[in-house]
Parts: sequence; C-alpha cells; structure tokens
Amino acid sequence: MSEKDPKDPQHENEAANTEQEQLKKDEPAIEETSADQPSDQLAQEEQVEQEGDKLESEAPELGDKEALQQDPAGAVEQAAAVVPAAAAPAKGNKGWMYVAIGLAVLLVIAVVKPPFGGASETVATVNGAKITKDQLYDTMISYGGGSMLDSLISDELLKQEADKAGIAVTDADIEKEIEAIKKSFTTEDEFNAWLQNYGMTMDSFREQVPQQVMLRKILEPQTGVTDEQVKQYYEDNKASYDTQEQVQASHILVKTKAEAEEILKQLKEGADFATIAKEKTLDEASKEAGGDLGFFPKGVMDSAFETAAFALKNPGDLSEPVETTYGFHIIKLTEHKAAVASTFEEKKEEIKTLLVSQKVSELSGDWLAGIKADADITNTLTDAAETESTESTTESTDTTTESTNAATE
Repeated sequence: MSEKDPKDPQHENEAANTEQEQLKKDEPAIEETSADQPSDQLAQEEQVEQEGDKLESEAPELGDKEALQQDPAGAVEQAAAVVPAAAAPAKGNKGWMYVAIGLAVLLVIAVVKPPFGGASETVATVNGAKITKDQLYDTMISYGGGSMLDSLISDELLKQEADKAGIAVTDADIEKEIEAIKKSFTTEDEFNAWLQNYGMTMDSFREQVPQQVMLRKILEPQTGVTDEQVKQYYEDNKASYDTQEQVQASHILVKTKAEAEEILKQLKEGADFATIAKEKTLDEASKEAGGDLGFFPKGVMDSAFETAAFALKNPGDLSEPVETTYGFHIIKLTEHKAAVASTFEEKKEEIKTLLVSQKVSELSGDWLAGIKADADITNTLTDAAETESTESTTESTDTTTESTNAATE
C-alpha cells in the first residue's frame, strides 16, 4: 500500500482533516499522490499540487531558506506584502508566508553572529592552514552582505515606525499570532516539521513574531474593512465555515476475508482492538496508533469503507469485514459528530481578521518602500561597494581606451 495513497484510510483521514481545515480557510490543501490512485482522485490531487506549486513559485523568497540567505533584503521587501496573512486562514502557504521580515532577519543573525570570539579567531583549519573569523566575515560580505544589511535596516525602520505610532506588542499579541499561524497547519507535528525545515526552534520563531504584529497594527487603520464587507464574505463562503458530519474510527486491514473474519471473532470474544491492529494491520500509517484514523467526513474515504463506518451507531460498534481495493477491513467506531451550521456572530471576528490581513498585504510593500525613501539611512557597506564598482568600471574604460589608441598608432 502506497504511503500517501488517498484511498488508504489512514491517509484518507489525513486528507479529510486537511479538507476540514482548508474548507474553513477557503483554499486547497497540498497532498502528495501515489502511483496506484484511481485516475479521478489522481487528477484532483495533481491539480491541488499544481496550485500549491504556483503559490510557492509566487513567493520563492519565503519558501526557500537558501534564497533568503542569498538575497534577504529582496525577500524582506516582497515578504512585507504577505506577512499580515498570519492572522488569516492559511492560503496553501504552510507557514512560510508568516515569517517575512522576522525570518529574513533570523537567517541573517544566524549567519552573521556565529558563536566564536574576536576577528582573528580561527573558525576552521585546512591541513594546518587557518581560516579566521575576519576571512569568513569578508567572504559573507562579498556574497550578499549588502542585502543582509538592508534587511536589518528594514527591520529597524519597522520598529521605529511602531514606536512613533505608540504601538506595543504584548505577550498576548504574540501568543494570538502564533496560534493563528499554527492553524495554517493540519497538525502540530506538521508545524514542528516546518520549524525544523527552516532551522528554527519554537523560541527562535517566537522572537520573530513581534515584527509581523507591528506591521499589521501599523497598517490596519488604513484598511477600511467594513462590517458590510465582513457580512458579505460570510454569506459568499458560508458553506466553508459549517462543520460537516464526521466520525472517528479505527480499522484493521488484512489481505483476505478469512483473516478478517477470524479477527472479528477474536474481537467479539474480548480481544483488544488496538493490540491486534498493531500486530496484524497492513496499514503501516495507522499501525502505531492502534488503527486509529481520527475524524473524517463523508466524501473522502473509499465508498464501501465510508458507508460501513457511518452506519455504525454507538462507540465501540464493530463492522463486518468490508472489502476495498486494499483488502478487508474491520472498522470500530470511536465517536460520531453531527453536522453543525456556523453562525455569522461566531465567525465575524475570524473573517474580519482575514479581510484586514489581505488588505494589509496589499498596502505593506509600498508602505515599506515609502518609509525607506523618507528615512535618513547611511549604508557604508553598499556605498563602499558602489564606489569600488565605479572605480573598477573607470579603470576598465581607461584600459580599453589605451588599447584602442595603441592599436590606432
């Protein structure tokens, strides 16, 4: 069974959870596909994956740690246009859109502030030859040092503008932002994996959150989002805010009907479901969880599996052997949740936050460029590089002129 096969109940469950999250967030989830998927499911997920790729291609500076290291300033300015989306439902971004200025600065600090002493400190040796911190620093400057400095300048400008506006970021603001970011991920594990991918711990990530809170607080008064707009958005997207009927179930998957019938007999005689699942199930993904699939709605599982699971009435009820393309399943019901219709009052603040964040995203790029243009900034690193480039160009021109004159003579 393919690890990410959408018809494998464990991964159908993951897809279901993702669908529930993304329905609320009004965007497709990005799932991997497997070779043995039915063609209709494969086509659907391929389309979703293409959408995800498109999102990543539109914001490579945010989804590529290496790109940020090479040109953090460019990443910062472009990231400013999307950073406020942190408070909004996820848009297929899996978190990287939330870090923006802070992430770029984090990467700069991680490179510029290594854990060693003075400039002459030896940071490496090669066959006895020393490489000093000074050499490392000079090399870093030549490979994008100006961009790194520019990102730090942008960060300082943001802090100064927040001070002018009397904006303070509280611990409560930070926690609220982090929780909003976490909601863009299907699970806590996915969020933690994202942190690890960017070389961050929860503590280092938390240090970056105040900048994006500042940015949104500064620009929010300019967004002009009205109650009428919030209401209209809810009416247009009401179905995505409703909770579908769901069940939580566990299963044991085996190859033959005879095996399934024997297991069912043992279960009816009092055998522990989770124990047998860990020993017998062919579903490697749910094995360690004792066959638990979590909650899933209708429309994501194999039809026969879904029908049997939703037909179970009481927690603990067991199905007869259910045949799918993967083998035979014994299903155990854990919990049933009825469909719940949302109300405008319940979702009003969530939607307002979303609309404000989208508007701030539109404003922030020009805003950052504007304050940089008005600020008194001295950048000796860039100035020195430009002077060196000009001198080099002049020398090259003089050399060319001399060569031309010599050839003429």
